[in-house]
Amino acid sequence: MSTVIYPSPIFGPIHSRRLGVSLGINLLPPDGKVCTFDCIYCECGFNADHRPKSKLPTHAEVIAALEKRLQDMKANGPSPDVLTFAGNGEPTSHPEFAAIMRDVIRLRNEYFPEAKVSVLSNSTFIHRPEVRDALMSVDNNILKLDTIDPIYINKVDRPNAHYDVRRIIEDMKSFNGHLIIQTMFMKGTYNGESVDNTTEEYVLPWLEAVREIAPKEVMVYTIDRETPAHGLEKATHEELDSIRDRVISIGIPCQASY
Repeated sequence: MSTVIYPSPIFGPIHSRRLGVSLGINLLPPDGKVCTFDCIYCECGFNADHRPKSKLPTHAEVIAALEKRLQDMKANGPSPDVLTFAGNGEPTSHPEFAAIMRDVIRLRNEYFPEAKVSVLSNSTFIHRPEVRDALMSVDNNILKLDTIDPIYINKVDRPNAHYDVRRIIEDMKSFNGHLIIQTMFMKGTYNGESVDNTTEEYVLPWLEAVREIAPKEVMVYTIDRETPAHGLEKATHEELDSIRDRVISIGIPCQASY
């Protein structure tokens, strides 16, 4: 099994299916994974297989490394479309996330003011006021909501602490539209059980939650890289297109990535 453990605190730029030329900001250690989820489809592998020995990068280390990379990109290219908080786990778990965000925005404004700032988050810390305020300051506040079914969440996303999906939905509503919902759709089996969330049983309640949250956009996607769990399958283009069109029909922009 191949997994991806990203350098820290800065990696790339890489080409993102959804965001373009993306310079990654990894607030987690460079030698392992730190996440409040343990998704069976995560390209970084299972948490237990990649326990880091290094510490989290400090606020000062992140900003120094970012400025150095932005200076190089300013001189030599390419210009980033987006600065993306992503990497080896949940970025909002970093205790200095809000302070780091303020300096990232400052550097973006100085070097590439046309670039967006994005955060890829699993939503587990959006109840914290400082995290919510920091996410309100970014261009693309991308929050995960794979389903609203608790059994599916525990089987596929596998949160390692209490996770109340109704609370998550309420917290998402508090952004008053300043968020993008990101949902993984897939098929196949895991431990002998179906993990297909493309069926009406899952899509219809998820769609109702999307309507209730009223995000500015929805991103639906499927498996793109090797997964730690065997037996998982990509959703088809037709299935993703159908889900995308149903989101658009309720008045919310949606893009599908295959």
